[in-house]
Amino acid sequence: MIKLLSKIFIENHENYSDQKVRSAYGYLCGIVGIVINILLFTGKFVAGTISGSVAVTADAFNNLSDAGSSIISLIGFRLASQKPDPHHPFGHGRFEYIASLIISMVIILMGFELGKDSVGKIISPSAVEYSTLTFVILGISILAKFYMFIYNRSIGRKIDSTTLKATATDSISDTISTFAVLVSAILGKTTGIYIDGWVGLLVAGFIMFAGISSAKETIDSLLGTAPDEEFCKKVQDIVLSHDGMIGIHDMIVHNYGPGRVFISLHAEVPSDGNFVEIHDTIDNIEHDIMNETGCLATIHMDPVDVRDEETAKMRAKVAQIIAETDSCISFHDFRMVSGPTHTNVIFDIVVPHDYKHSDEAIAKMIAEKIHEHDEKYFAVIDVDKDFTAHQQV
Repeated sequence: MIKLLSKIFIENHENYSDQKVRSAYGYLCGIVGIVINILLFTGKFVAGTISGSVAVTADAFNNLSDAGSSIISLIGFRLASQKPDPHHPFGHGRFEYIASLIISMVIILMGFELGKDSVGKIISPSAVEYSTLTFVILGISILAKFYMFIYNRSIGRKIDSTTLKATATDSISDTISTFAVLVSAILGKTTGIYIDGWVGLLVAGFIMFAGISSAKETIDSLLGTAPDEEFCKKVQDIVLSHDGMIGIHDMIVHNYGPGRVFISLHAEVPSDGNFVEIHDTIDNIEHDIMNETGCLATIHMDPVDVRDEETAKMRAKVAQIIAETDSCISFHDFRMVSGPTHTNVIFDIVVPHDYKHSDEAIAKMIAEKIHEHDEKYFAVIDVDKDFTAHQQV
Protein backbone atom coordinates (compact mmCIF):
# COMPACT_ATOMS: atom_id res chain seq x y z
CA MET A 1 0.00 0.00 0.00
CA ILE A 2 2.79 2.44 0.90
CA LYS A 3 4.56 1.74 -2.40
CA LEU A 4 1.37 2.45 -4.32
CA LEU A 5 0.61 5.62 -2.37
CA SER A 6 4.20 6.87 -2.78
CA LYS A 7 3.97 6.41 -6.55
CA ILE A 8 0.71 8.36 -6.60
CA PHE A 9 1.50 11.20 -4.19
CA ILE A 10 5.31 11.58 -4.13
CA GLU A 11 7.01 13.01 -7.18
CA ASN A 12 10.38 11.41 -7.95
CA HIS A 13 9.65 8.97 -5.10
CA GLU A 14 12.89 6.96 -5.46
CA ASN A 15 15.19 9.97 -4.91
CA TYR A 16 15.50 9.31 -1.17
CA SER A 17 18.28 11.87 -0.61
CA ASP A 18 16.08 14.78 -1.75
CA GLN A 19 14.74 16.75 1.21
CA LYS A 20 11.29 17.21 -0.34
CA VAL A 21 11.02 13.48 -0.99
CA ARG A 22 12.15 12.70 2.60
CA SER A 23 9.51 15.05 4.01
CA ALA A 24 6.83 13.60 1.74
CA TYR A 25 7.61 10.08 2.95
CA GLY A 26 7.48 11.32 6.55
CA TYR A 27 4.03 12.86 5.97
CA LEU A 28 2.76 9.77 4.15
CA CYS A 29 3.94 7.30 6.81
CA GLY A 30 2.60 9.56 9.56
CA ILE A 31 -0.87 9.82 8.03
CA VAL A 32 -1.10 6.08 7.33
CA GLY A 33 0.05 5.42 10.90
CA ILE A 34 -2.60 7.72 12.37
CA VAL A 35 -5.41 6.07 10.38
CA ILE A 36 -4.36 2.48 11.17
CA ASN A 37 -3.76 3.15 14.88
CA ILE A 38 -7.08 4.94 15.38
CA LEU A 39 -8.91 2.03 13.73
CA LEU A 40 -7.03 -0.46 15.92
CA PHE A 41 -7.71 1.56 19.07
CA THR A 42 -11.42 1.69 18.32
CA GLY A 43 -11.67 -2.03 17.68
CA LYS A 44 -9.59 -3.08 20.69
CA PHE A 45 -11.28 -0.65 23.06
CA VAL A 46 -14.68 -2.06 22.13
CA ALA A 47 -13.43 -5.63 22.48
CA GLY A 48 -11.68 -4.87 25.78
CA THR A 49 -14.75 -3.15 27.24
CA ILE A 50 -17.07 -6.01 26.26
CA SER A 51 -14.72 -8.72 27.57
CA GLY A 52 -13.48 -6.82 30.63
CA SER A 53 -9.87 -7.56 29.67
CA VAL A 54 -7.30 -5.10 30.99
CA ALA A 55 -4.71 -6.57 28.62
CA VAL A 56 -6.84 -5.86 25.53
CA THR A 57 -7.75 -2.39 26.83
CA ALA A 58 -4.10 -1.70 27.60
CA ASP A 59 -3.21 -2.72 24.05
CA ALA A 60 -5.93 -0.40 22.75
CA PHE A 61 -4.54 2.63 24.54
CA ASN A 62 -1.08 1.66 23.32
CA ASN A 63 -2.43 2.08 19.77
CA LEU A 64 -3.94 5.45 20.74
CA SER A 65 -0.53 6.59 21.96
CA ASP A 66 0.92 5.39 18.66
CA ALA A 67 -1.56 7.60 16.80
CA GLY A 68 -0.38 10.53 18.92
CA SER A 69 3.21 9.58 18.13
CA SER A 70 2.41 9.65 14.41
CA ILE A 71 1.03 13.17 14.84
CA ILE A 72 4.26 14.20 16.57
CA SER A 73 6.17 12.56 13.72
CA LEU A 74 4.25 14.66 11.20
CA ILE A 75 4.99 17.84 13.12
CA GLY A 76 8.66 16.85 13.42
CA PHE A 77 9.03 16.34 9.68
CA ARG A 78 7.25 19.64 9.01
CA LEU A 79 9.52 21.61 11.33
CA ALA A 80 12.66 19.80 10.13
CA SER A 81 11.90 20.70 6.51
CA GLN A 82 12.06 24.45 7.19
CA LYS A 83 14.77 26.31 5.31
CA PRO A 84 17.83 27.74 7.14
CA ASP A 85 17.38 31.22 8.56
CA PRO A 86 19.70 33.83 10.17
CA HIS A 87 19.21 32.28 13.62
CA HIS A 88 19.60 28.69 12.39
CA PRO A 89 22.04 28.80 9.45
CA PHE A 90 22.48 25.01 9.44
CA GLY A 91 18.76 24.36 9.05
CA HIS A 92 16.22 22.72 11.36
CA GLY A 93 16.96 19.04 10.68
CA ARG A 94 17.44 18.18 14.35
CA PHE A 95 13.72 18.80 14.93
CA GLU A 96 13.33 15.25 13.59
CA TYR A 97 15.51 13.97 16.43
CA ILE A 98 13.51 16.01 18.95
CA ALA A 99 10.27 14.53 17.58
CA SER A 100 11.75 11.03 17.95
CA LEU A 101 12.67 11.77 21.56
CA ILE A 102 9.15 13.03 22.35
CA ILE A 103 7.66 9.89 20.79
CA SER A 104 9.99 7.77 22.94
CA MET A 105 8.94 9.61 26.10
CA VAL A 106 5.25 9.13 25.27
CA ILE A 107 5.86 5.41 24.72
CA ILE A 108 7.66 5.09 28.08
CA LEU A 109 4.93 7.00 29.94
CA MET A 110 2.18 4.90 28.38
CA GLY A 111 4.02 1.70 29.31
CA PHE A 112 4.34 2.89 32.91
CA GLU A 113 0.63 3.74 33.20
CA LEU A 114 -0.44 0.44 31.66
CA GLY A 115 1.92 -1.37 34.02
CA LYS A 116 0.15 0.20 37.01
CA ASP A 117 -3.27 -0.91 35.72
CA SER A 118 -1.97 -4.43 35.17
CA VAL A 119 -0.62 -4.66 38.72
CA GLY A 120 -4.09 -3.69 39.96
CA LYS A 121 -5.58 -6.51 37.87
CA ILE A 122 -3.07 -8.98 39.34
CA ILE A 123 -3.91 -7.90 42.91
CA SER A 124 -7.68 -8.02 42.25
CA PRO A 125 -8.20 -10.58 39.45
CA SER A 126 -11.55 -11.11 37.76
CA ALA A 127 -12.88 -13.43 35.08
CA VAL A 128 -12.63 -12.30 31.48
CA GLU A 129 -15.23 -13.11 28.80
CA TYR A 130 -13.58 -13.36 25.39
CA SER A 131 -15.74 -13.36 22.26
CA THR A 132 -15.01 -14.29 18.67
CA LEU A 133 -14.87 -10.56 17.91
CA THR A 134 -11.98 -10.19 20.36
CA PHE A 135 -9.93 -12.89 18.63
CA VAL A 136 -10.62 -11.44 15.18
CA ILE A 137 -9.62 -7.91 16.23
CA LEU A 138 -6.43 -9.11 17.90
CA GLY A 139 -5.50 -11.16 14.82
CA ILE A 140 -6.07 -8.20 12.51
CA SER A 141 -4.05 -5.99 14.86
CA ILE A 142 -1.05 -8.34 14.74
CA LEU A 143 -1.06 -8.33 10.94
CA ALA A 144 -1.53 -4.54 10.74
CA LYS A 145 1.24 -3.79 13.21
CA PHE A 146 3.65 -6.17 11.52
CA TYR A 147 2.91 -4.45 8.22
CA MET A 148 3.61 -1.07 9.85
CA PHE A 149 6.90 -2.41 11.19
CA ILE A 150 7.93 -3.56 7.69
CA TYR A 151 7.18 -0.30 5.88
CA ASN A 152 8.45 2.03 8.62
CA ARG A 153 11.72 0.11 8.90
CA SER A 154 12.17 -0.02 5.13
CA ILE A 155 11.48 3.67 4.50
CA GLY A 156 13.31 4.71 7.68
CA ARG A 157 16.46 3.05 6.35
CA LYS A 158 16.04 4.45 2.85
CA ILE A 159 15.65 8.07 4.00
CA ASP A 160 17.82 7.64 7.14
CA SER A 161 15.07 8.77 9.52
CA THR A 162 15.40 8.17 13.27
CA THR A 163 11.71 9.07 13.64
CA LEU A 164 10.52 6.29 11.32
CA LYS A 165 13.05 3.86 12.82
CA ALA A 166 11.61 4.65 16.26
CA THR A 167 8.10 4.07 14.90
CA ALA A 168 9.23 0.74 13.42
CA THR A 169 10.65 -0.34 16.78
CA ASP A 170 7.38 0.58 18.45
CA SER A 171 5.40 -1.36 15.82
CA ILE A 172 7.32 -4.62 16.26
CA SER A 173 7.02 -4.37 20.05
CA ASP A 174 3.26 -3.86 19.56
CA THR A 175 3.14 -6.95 17.35
CA ILE A 176 4.80 -9.04 20.06
CA SER A 177 2.68 -7.61 22.89
CA THR A 178 -0.60 -8.08 20.99
CA PHE A 179 0.41 -11.66 20.21
CA ALA A 180 0.93 -12.17 23.96
CA VAL A 181 -2.55 -10.78 24.61
CA LEU A 182 -3.98 -13.15 22.00
CA VAL A 183 -2.25 -16.13 23.64
CA SER A 184 -3.68 -15.01 26.99
CA ALA A 185 -7.16 -14.81 25.49
CA ILE A 186 -6.90 -18.28 23.92
CA LEU A 187 -5.60 -19.73 27.19
CA GLY A 188 -8.42 -18.15 29.16
CA LYS A 189 -11.04 -19.30 26.68
CA THR A 190 -9.85 -22.91 26.46
CA THR A 191 -8.62 -23.64 30.01
CA GLY A 192 -10.32 -21.07 32.23
CA ILE A 193 -6.89 -19.95 33.46
CA TYR A 194 -6.82 -16.14 33.39
CA ILE A 195 -3.42 -14.47 33.29
CA ASP A 196 -4.83 -11.22 31.94
CA GLY A 197 -3.10 -8.98 34.49
CA TRP A 198 0.26 -10.70 34.03
CA VAL A 199 0.06 -10.41 30.26
CA GLY A 200 -0.94 -6.75 30.63
CA LEU A 201 2.21 -6.27 32.72
CA LEU A 202 4.24 -8.05 30.05
CA VAL A 203 2.76 -5.77 27.38
CA ALA A 204 3.69 -2.74 29.47
CA GLY A 205 7.24 -4.07 29.78
CA PHE A 206 7.54 -4.44 26.00
CA ILE A 207 6.24 -0.92 25.52
CA MET A 208 8.69 0.60 28.01
CA PHE A 209 11.63 -1.35 26.59
CA ALA A 210 10.82 -0.12 23.08
CA GLY A 211 10.56 3.45 24.33
CA ILE A 212 13.86 3.33 26.22
CA SER A 213 15.70 1.77 23.24
CA SER A 214 14.31 4.38 20.88
CA ALA A 215 15.17 7.22 23.28
CA LYS A 216 18.76 6.00 23.60
CA GLU A 217 19.24 5.93 19.82
CA THR A 218 17.76 9.41 19.46
CA ILE A 219 19.83 10.88 22.29
CA ASP A 220 22.94 9.43 20.65
CA SER A 221 22.04 11.27 17.44
CA LEU A 222 21.50 14.54 19.33
CA LEU A 223 24.79 14.22 21.20
CA GLY A 224 26.69 13.26 18.06
CA THR A 225 28.10 9.88 17.07
CA ALA A 226 30.95 8.71 14.85
CA PRO A 227 29.93 8.64 11.18
CA ASP A 228 29.32 5.40 9.34
CA GLU A 229 32.50 3.62 8.26
CA GLU A 230 31.19 3.15 4.71
CA PHE A 231 30.49 6.89 4.46
CA CYS A 232 34.02 7.77 5.60
CA LYS A 233 35.49 5.32 3.10
CA LYS A 234 33.43 6.88 0.31
CA VAL A 235 34.67 10.39 1.13
CA GLN A 236 38.26 9.13 1.31
CA ASP A 237 37.91 7.42 -2.08
CA ILE A 238 36.53 10.60 -3.65
CA VAL A 239 39.49 12.63 -2.37
CA LEU A 240 42.19 10.11 -3.34
CA SER A 241 40.70 9.57 -6.81
CA HIS A 242 42.07 13.01 -7.80
CA ASP A 243 45.64 13.44 -9.00
CA GLY A 244 48.04 14.94 -6.47
CA MET A 245 46.17 13.78 -3.35
CA ILE A 246 48.47 11.70 -1.12
CA GLY A 247 46.23 11.05 1.87
CA ILE A 248 43.63 12.50 4.23
CA HIS A 249 43.35 12.93 7.98
CA ASP A 250 41.50 14.92 10.66
CA MET A 251 38.13 14.25 9.05
CA ILE A 252 35.25 15.64 11.11
CA VAL A 253 31.60 15.06 10.19
CA HIS A 254 29.11 17.58 11.59
CA ASN A 255 25.54 16.26 11.60
CA TYR A 256 22.77 18.87 11.87
CA GLY A 257 20.04 16.40 11.00
CA PRO A 258 19.31 14.05 8.10
CA GLY A 259 20.43 15.59 4.83
CA ARG A 260 22.30 18.40 6.61
CA VAL A 261 25.81 17.03 7.02
CA PHE A 262 29.01 19.07 6.82
CA ILE A 263 32.52 17.67 6.44
CA SER A 264 35.93 19.14 7.20
CA LEU A 265 39.19 17.30 6.49
CA HIS A 266 42.89 17.76 5.77
CA ALA A 267 44.21 16.59 2.40
CA GLU A 268 47.92 15.83 2.07
CA VAL A 269 49.49 17.23 -1.11
CA PRO A 270 53.08 17.36 -2.46
CA SER A 271 54.96 20.33 -1.01
CA ASP A 272 56.65 21.01 -4.36
CA GLY A 273 53.40 21.07 -6.33
CA ASN A 274 51.78 24.03 -8.05
CA PHE A 275 49.49 25.36 -5.35
CA VAL A 276 47.23 27.21 -7.81
CA GLU A 277 46.57 23.89 -9.56
CA ILE A 278 46.22 22.04 -6.25
CA HIS A 279 43.72 24.65 -5.04
CA ASP A 280 41.70 24.09 -8.21
CA THR A 281 41.77 20.34 -7.57
CA ILE A 282 40.57 20.88 -3.99
CA ASP A 283 37.63 22.93 -5.33
CA ASN A 284 36.74 20.08 -7.67
CA ILE A 285 36.91 17.56 -4.82
CA GLU A 286 34.56 19.66 -2.71
CA HIS A 287 32.08 19.78 -5.62
CA ASP A 288 32.38 16.00 -6.11
CA ILE A 289 31.71 15.34 -2.43
CA MET A 290 28.61 17.53 -2.61
CA ASN A 291 27.35 15.81 -5.76
CA GLU A 292 27.99 12.25 -4.53
CA THR A 293 27.09 12.53 -0.84
CA GLY A 294 25.01 15.71 -0.56
CA CYS A 295 27.43 17.05 2.05
CA LEU A 296 29.17 20.42 2.12
CA ALA A 297 32.93 19.87 2.49
CA THR A 298 35.72 22.19 3.60
CA ILE A 299 39.22 20.91 2.82
CA HIS A 300 42.50 22.15 4.29
CA MET A 301 45.70 21.46 2.31
CA ASP A 302 48.66 19.94 4.16
CA PRO A 303 51.94 20.02 2.15
CA VAL A 304 54.04 16.84 2.46
CA ASP A 305 57.67 16.51 1.43
CA VAL A 306 57.76 13.56 -0.98
CA ARG A 307 61.19 14.18 -2.52
CA ASP A 308 63.59 14.15 0.43
CA GLU A 309 65.06 10.66 0.87
CA GLU A 310 65.92 11.02 4.56
CA THR A 311 62.39 12.22 5.35
CA ALA A 312 60.87 9.32 3.42
CA LYS A 313 63.02 6.76 5.26
CA MET A 314 62.28 8.26 8.64
CA ARG A 315 58.56 8.43 7.91
CA ALA A 316 58.62 4.70 7.09
CA LYS A 317 60.49 4.01 10.33
CA VAL A 318 58.00 6.03 12.38
CA ALA A 319 55.16 4.14 10.72
CA GLN A 320 56.81 0.86 11.78
CA ILE A 321 57.37 2.06 15.36
CA ILE A 322 53.76 3.21 15.72
CA ALA A 323 52.37 -0.03 14.21
CA GLU A 324 54.46 -2.07 16.64
CA THR A 325 53.32 0.10 19.55
CA ASP A 326 49.60 -0.15 18.79
CA SER A 327 47.80 -0.81 15.49
CA CYS A 328 44.91 1.50 16.43
CA ILE A 329 47.20 4.58 16.35
CA SER A 330 47.76 6.52 13.12
CA PHE A 331 49.89 9.58 12.35
CA HIS A 332 49.97 12.51 9.95
CA ASP A 333 51.54 15.94 9.30
CA PHE A 334 55.00 14.37 9.27
CA ARG A 335 57.98 16.68 8.75
CA MET A 336 61.61 17.04 9.87
CA VAL A 337 63.66 20.06 10.91
CA SER A 338 67.42 19.41 10.80
CA GLY A 339 70.05 21.21 12.88
CA PRO A 340 73.81 20.89 13.43
CA THR A 341 73.44 18.68 16.54
CA HIS A 342 70.02 17.05 16.24
CA THR A 343 66.93 16.66 14.07
CA ASN A 344 63.38 17.27 15.25
CA VAL A 345 60.90 14.72 13.92
CA ILE A 346 57.52 16.46 14.07
CA PHE A 347 54.14 14.77 13.58
CA ASP A 348 50.67 14.24 15.05
CA ILE A 349 49.31 10.91 16.26
CA VAL A 350 45.61 9.98 16.36
CA VAL A 351 44.35 7.86 19.26
CA PRO A 352 40.84 6.72 20.29
CA HIS A 353 38.96 8.76 22.89
CA ASP A 354 38.99 5.84 25.35
CA TYR A 355 42.63 4.90 24.81
CA LYS A 356 44.27 2.91 27.61
CA HIS A 357 47.21 5.34 28.04
CA SER A 358 47.15 9.09 28.62
CA ASP A 359 48.12 11.41 25.77
CA GLU A 360 51.37 12.27 27.50
CA ALA A 361 52.26 8.63 28.16
CA ILE A 362 51.73 7.38 24.61
CA ALA A 363 53.56 10.38 23.09
CA LYS A 364 56.51 9.79 25.44
CA MET A 365 56.55 6.07 24.63
CA ILE A 366 56.77 6.67 20.87
CA ALA A 367 59.32 9.48 21.26
CA GLU A 368 61.61 7.23 23.31
CA LYS A 369 61.48 4.50 20.66
CA ILE A 370 62.38 7.01 17.94
CA HIS A 371 65.31 8.29 20.01
CA GLU A 372 66.47 4.70 20.64
CA HIS A 373 66.49 4.12 16.88
CA ASP A 374 68.88 7.05 16.39
CA GLU A 375 69.99 9.42 19.15
CA LYS A 376 70.08 12.42 16.81
CA TYR A 377 66.28 12.23 16.33
CA PHE A 378 64.02 13.99 18.85
CA ALA A 379 60.28 13.53 18.38
CA VAL A 380 57.86 16.44 18.79
CA ILE A 381 54.43 14.83 18.96
CA ASP A 382 50.94 16.32 19.21
CA VAL A 383 48.08 13.99 20.12
CA ASP A 384 44.76 14.21 18.23
CA LYS A 385 41.51 12.36 18.85
CA ASP A 386 39.76 10.30 16.18
CA PHE A 387 36.37 11.87 15.33
CA THR A 388 35.42 9.13 12.87
CA ALA A 389 36.78 6.00 14.60
CA HIS A 390 37.68 4.71 11.13
CA GLN A 391 40.69 6.78 10.06
CA GLN A 392 43.69 5.10 8.51
CA VAL A 393 47.32 6.14 8.18
